Parts: sequence; C-alpha cells; structure tokens
Amino acid sequence: MRMSAMGLLLIAFSIPSAYCQESFRVELGRDGETIAELRPVFMTFESRPMPAISPAEVVRRYQRLFDTSEEPEVRVDALNRLANIQQVSGQLTQPDDTQELRRYREALGSYESIIQSGSFHGKLDELLYQMAKAHAYVGQGDQSIQRLRQLAGLYPKSPLVPEARFRIAEAAFSAGNYTDAELEYGRLISGSGGDRLKLKAHYMQGWSRYKQGKDAWPRAAASFIRVLDQQLPDSESMERVSASDVELVDDTLRVIALMAAESGGERALTAWLGGFGEKHYDYLLVDRLADHYASSGRFGDSVSVNQAYIAARPDHPAAAAFLAQIIDVWILAGNNDRVREAWADYVVAYESDDRYEALSATHQELWRTLSRQLADYYYDQGERASGDWFSRAAAYYEGLSKRAHEPGDILGLAGDARLQAGHYRVALENYRQAAYRTEGYGDAVDAGWAAISLHRNGLDSRTTFETRLQDLSSEVDRFAERFPGDPRLSGLDADIANRWLEHRAYTEARRFAERVHAHNSARPDERYSAWLALGEVHTATGDHVLAEHAWRNAAALISEHSLAGVDVAQAHEVRLQLARAVYRQGEAAQQTGDTHVAVGHFQRVGSVLPGSEIAIKGRYDAANSLLLAERWQAAIGELNRFRADYPEHSLTAGISDKLVLAYTRSDQPVRAASELIGNSAQTGAHWPRKLRAAELFHQGDAIDRRNSIYQQFLNEPHEPVSAAEHIQAQTMRQRLVKSGVSPDHFREQLVSTELSSQWHSPDTLKWSASAAMALGRMSVRKFEAIALQYPLAESLARKQAALEKATQRFAEAIRLDAQTVQSEALFRRAELYRMLAADLMASEVPDELNDLERAQYQMLLEEEAYPFEEKAIRLHARNHELLAEGEYTEWVGKSLEVLAELFPGRYDRDVRWMTWNEESSDDA
Repeated sequence: MRMSAMGLLLIAFSIPSAYCQESFRVELGRDGETIAELRPVFMTFESRPMPAISPAEVVRRYQRLFDTSEEPEVRVDALNRLANIQQVSGQLTQPDDTQELRRYREALGSYESIIQSGSFHGKLDELLYQMAKAHAYVGQGDQSIQRLRQLAGLYPKSPLVPEARFRIAEAAFSAGNYTDAELEYGRLISGSGGDRLKLKAHYMQGWSRYKQGKDAWPRAAASFIRVLDQQLPDSESMERVSASDVELVDDTLRVIALMAAESGGERALTAWLGGFGEKHYDYLLVDRLADHYASSGRFGDSVSVNQAYIAARPDHPAAAAFLAQIIDVWILAGNNDRVREAWADYVVAYESDDRYEALSATHQELWRTLSRQLADYYYDQGERASGDWFSRAAAYYEGLSKRAHEPGDILGLAGDARLQAGHYRVALENYRQAAYRTEGYGDAVDAGWAAISLHRNGLDSRTTFETRLQDLSSEVDRFAERFPGDPRLSGLDADIANRWLEHRAYTEARRFAERVHAHNSARPDERYSAWLALGEVHTATGDHVLAEHAWRNAAALISEHSLAGVDVAQAHEVRLQLARAVYRQGEAAQQTGDTHVAVGHFQRVGSVLPGSEIAIKGRYDAANSLLLAERWQAAIGELNRFRADYPEHSLTAGISDKLVLAYTRSDQPVRAASELIGNSAQTGAHWPRKLRAAELFHQGDAIDRRNSIYQQFLNEPHEPVSAAEHIQAQTMRQRLVKSGVSPDHFREQLVSTELSSQWHSPDTLKWSASAAMALGRMSVRKFEAIALQYPLAESLARKQAALEKATQRFAEAIRLDAQTVQSEALFRRAELYRMLAADLMASEVPDELNDLERAQYQMLLEEEAYPFEEKAIRLHARNHELLAEGEYTEWVGKSLEVLAELFPGRYDRDVRWMTWNEESSDDA
C-alpha cells in the first residue's frame, strides 16, 4: 500500500528488492555477485588502442602463451592480458566455465611462486588482491579472505583496502558471523577512502546488527538511518535518487519499518529518529510501518502509527495521505464502522478553510467525496432508526455546500436533514440559501417552497418551530419576488390572507387577498377564498360598500362554479354576509342622520335574503330609524304594522316599549300608559310596567287609574331593596293621602315605613313628619274627648293612654323632621300636659265625702295636677328657647302667650295619694 502524495518516489521504489536479501551482492566494476563468482583478473593499468587483428586471434595467442610458458610472471601477465582484452573489446571471447576454472587453478600456482620468490615487479597489494579473487573463484573462500586480510594488514594505505575490508565483512556476514561483519564494516566506515563502499557498508552494517537480534536493533536502526541521511540529504533529494540506489533506499525503509513493528511500533520508530519531525523523510518510514502492519493483518496498529504521525505533525503535506491511508486500512479490514470514523476524521481535519486550501486538488476532491458519503449515510440511517443521525447528516451537507461547485442540491438536502432533526432555524437558512443565493440551481423553487412550508407547519403546530405570521409573510413575499410565475402562489396568498384575518391584521389580509386576484392562473376556489377574506376585512374595517362588493363576488362564484367544500349552508352564509353588509350601510346612514337612506338600505335587505331574520330586523330597524329621526307618528304606524305582521317574533316583544316611547314623546301619556298596562302581563315585568303606567297616568291627570295601581301595589308585600324603591313607595302613599284615599291608613304606613327604613330623602322625611303630626293631632282630639269621671283611676288610665299616643306621634314627627315640626310638636305636647292638669282640677269629686274630706280631696288633686303644669311650663320654655337659636314660628309665639298666662305652682310636694307613670321617652 502506498500514499498518493508519494507517487513519484514510490513508483521508483517499486523495483524488486535486492538489498533486503540475507545474502548480499555488491558490484565492483563488472565483477560477479559474490566472492565465489569474482573473476581473478588484474586491474587494468593502462589502456591502449586495439591492434588491427581480431580479438579472438589475440585471445588465442595469449591463451597459448599462458598454457606453454613456465614463468609464473609471464603466465600471470598473459592471464591479465586476456582479461583486459575481454573487457575492452566487449566481445564474447571467454572460455567456458570448466576451461576458465582450470585456468585460474593454474594461475594460483603462479601467484604462489611469485610470492615465494619475492621477485614480483608489480605491486604486491594488487597481487594479493588478484590472488584473493582467484581463491574465491575456485571456491577457496578461506584462502581468499586470508589474502584480503594480508592485503589490509600489510598495506593499510592501499586504495584496495576498502574493498578488501568490504569483502572480509561480506564473507563474515555470509558465514553468519554478524558480530565480525559489524566490526569489519565499521573498520571500513571509519577508515579512509572507499566513499562509495561506505554507503553500502553502512547498509550492510545495519543488516549485521539486525541479524544479531532485537537487542542490537537500535544500533541497526542507527546504521540504516545514516544510509537514509546520505541518500536523502534534503526534501528535494527524494526526487533525485538514482535508479541504481532506489532498491537500496527502499530496502532500508522496509527493514527499519520491520524492526519498528517488532519493537513497539511508532514509539520505537520515534526513539530511533529522535521524534517525528527530526527527519524530513520520517513520513516514508511511517508509511512503510503502517503498510507492514496492514499487510500483516494488524489493522489497528497500522491506523495507530498513522494517527501518531498525524497528531505529531498535523500540518505535514503527507498528513492528508495518511488520513486517506487509514480509510484504506479499515476498508481492507472490512470494518465499515471504522471506515466511516476515518471518513469523519478526514473531513474534520480539513474543515477549516486554510487547511482545506492547502490540500492538493485530488485530496480536496476526496474531502468532498467523503463529506457527501458521510452525509448520505447518516441521512439514510436517520430514515431507518431514531437518533441524531439527521443532525450529523446536516452538518456534513452544510460543510460540503461551502466547497461544492454546485451547492444548491446539497443545501436542499441539508435543509431536509435539519428539518428531520428538528433544527428548524438552521433548516430554514439552508433552504433560503439554496433558493435565493445559489446560481443555476434547477430546484431552487422547491427549496423556497420548503422554507414556506416550514413556517406554515410551525404556525399550524405541526412542528415545534416557533415562528410568526409576519415571518411567513416575508418568506412568501421573497418567494413571490423570485418566482413570480409559480402557480402555487395564488393559493398561498389566499391562505396567508385568511391567516392575517384570523389575527385581525386587516391591512396585511387585504394585501394578500387582493394579490390573489392579480394572478391570472388563480382557480375559482382560490378567488372565492380571497373574496371571503376581503369581505371579512371590509366588514371589520367598516367599509360596508366594499364588503358588499366582496360578498357579491363570492356569491357569484358559488353560482357559477362547483366549488369544493362549499355546501348549501356555506352558500347561505355568504348571502347572509351580503345581507349584513347592506344592513350595516343602513346603520351607517342612520348614524349620520340620513333617515331616508337608512330606511332604504334596511328595506333593501329583504331583496338580498327574503324572509331571513336579518330582513325582518331590517324592517324593524327601519321603524327604529323613524324613531331616531323623531318622526313619531310614522314610527307608531310602522311599529304597529310590524307587530301585526310578526306577532310571534322575538323583536315584537320590544315593539310595546318603542310605542310607549313614541306615545310619550308625542305627548300622549295616557296612550303610552295604556300600552304599558296592556303588555305588562306578557312581558313578565308586571309591576315595573304598571308603576311606569301609573306615572304616565299621573302625567295625563288620569288620577283614578293611577290610584288604582298604587293601591294594588301597596296592598301586596314589597320589601324595598334600594332607596329609589323606598322613595317610590312613599311617594305613592303621599299621593294617596293627598287624594283622600284611606288617608289615615297610608299616613300610618308613611310614618312606620320611614322610621324603619335605612333610606330617606328630604321629601319622604317631610311627608312622614307631616303624617305623624296629623296622626298626633288626631290623638289629641281623642285625648280631649275623654272626661275624668269617678272612679278617677279608670278614666284617668284611658286619658293617660291617649296622651301617650299623641306624645309618641309628636316625638316621631320630631325624629323625622325636627326642623319643620319641632315647635308645633313642643307646643302641642305642653298643651296636653296643661290640659291634663286642668282636667284633673276640674274632675268630679266623690259624693260620699264630707266637706273636710272634699277639701282634702281637692287639695290632693291640686297636688297631683301641679307636676303636669310644671312639665307644660318646661315644654313651653323649650319652645321659647328656640328664639335663641334664631327660630321663630307660629307655635313659638303661641308658647310665649301661654307662658305669659301661667303662674308657677308648688314645686316640691312630697305627699301623693295616687301614682303617675311618666313617659320614659319624654324629653321634657
């Protein structure tokens, strides 16, 4: 698995690995791949032009020289010449393997002879090198290594030493002596020369350490990392890796990842690297480690190492590829839930604008694809099960809409998801964006309609969306401006008009209703609804002329079309509203005093809806209009005709009162009273109407008819419940007294009722006081008529009772109206006592008494009469005192006359032969 961001380099790394094998190879010129395959030829010391003979002929001659010469140096030189000719000519002039193997075995003898003789004219380090090659070629590995060690030990500064040490280390590695191999590679690395071999030495030293086990892996990692440091010195160098080094780099990355996978994963890797970010190529190692985990089925570990790098370097250019790689890992694992989580991580990582803009076009497209897949998945889940799936889907749709080339459809889906999630405000904004702020969106009209539907559902309580009718109206206005030709607008405007009507917002209701008629495509039922709304609006605003126009149009549509849902009852209701509009025009004319016009409108109602209740009321109100215009006689005639035509109608019950008014205002009180009396039994308000009739009889001087009603009323038990009722009853009694109808009886009622009542008026108090005085005067006359006869006790008791009754009446009169009757009451009371004293003195003396007893009896009478005289004097004196209060009446003057005639008698008399019970209420 490889990341797309590393495409160029990874394509290069896809060449099959060689350096990762346990056996190694290294190319030195055109040598063999192993020590055993090396051909022991001398290095070329000079290069000359080839002679003008065929290479094959030259090889044949040198081969014959090699076979026939007995001199070691000659034979070695011939062998060297053969190798040079083969290298320079490039022709296939080599012998077969058997022949060549025999040749090098024979050459080894020549090498040994030269070494033993010590007479070699060339460089011994080169000779040792060639011998090592020859031993290796013929399979004598130990001898080959021995010669190389001799070379390195005897000639440490020889340019052949780096290669010798490399081959020594190589031999140790091949033999499994990894510690020795590590040491020898280290000597090569630390020595001088052999720069090209040092890179391979680092590489092989890493393998040597790797082979020693996990304890040596940190050292192995250090060696491999040095290889990468040399091969990839900077970020740009990854694009300049030569084809011959691609395998080396690739194997190095692989083995480091392999060790890290077995040593703790990213923790080991970061420890070896010194932390993520310390090496510019560290993401390649993370990629290899993640690949290794994934290919081994360790999917969680693969994801973890990717996530660790992303967490450490979230802004690295490879982070997006790692996030994408996580998705691939979970797909490989078949874990769909984790796949979606990885999608979400990718989307979240680049949801900010600056991070998204930093992505390549490919990864931006991937971001959009994943956002759409997540949104669609969660939307689908929301339709299948409960949960916040729609919310999650909406969030992805909304994020995607900001980066989509054509966001209209996505915004529509976002609105749908928000709607399903109950996020109505956000859904509304999504619909609005799709409808009004997205160019070229073919379904913009549906998005705009969805926004309207959202408001309507909220208003109708089909959702919990809190909205206002004003919001819906604004939404409809926006829709109408953007999509004026939409055929749904007429029905929508009719609906909004009726909604505003319910809120009594008549201006808005009228605006939308009138807009319905501006749509040529409006259906009859929509126009009908709009006319109904306009009828209601004009009715409510008092424009009954326009209301009549609206209702007539609605009625015409009912007659011309078969409207769904409009039955007979509703058709009648429309006609009734039309009749009401006409009727209210009559009311308006009536209020302005235009009686003639009012009567015309009221009578026109019957032509709209004949025989209807409102038509009857129109006729009734025509009569009322005449009343309001004070055309009494015309009104009386109209009212009487209405009563005759509709005797059982409820309005007829009010005709009598209106006739009473008309009779009264036209100065016909007796006819008015007769109307009241005639209708009183039918109204259930018996006495109020009779009493009102009595008042009208009073005004028309029909006194007997009045008194008859008064007597009927007062003869029934009536308990006043208000001051008005009390005064009314007292007035009746006073009028009956004045008319001479049972005057004493009604005077008694006047006094007793006033004394016991909680309500009073100046008139009732005056009437009652006057009645009390009249009753008192009547009691005085009774008192005067009683003569004191023998036996005195009997006649005196009756006279005393008469005095007390008279005194009580005068006291009641003072209680009721002291200001008016006080002086008279005091005078009359005083005269009662004076009269009693005189009557006592003049009373009959018993015949059986002798003169002495008669004289004593007379003296006793005088003694008994004296207190009464004194009391009379005091009462007259009280009347006299009123002068000091500024009051002088006829009765005060009479008291003054009496006082001038009286002489005081005895005041302190102790002897009494009969008792007298004085009034407890006497204030004398």
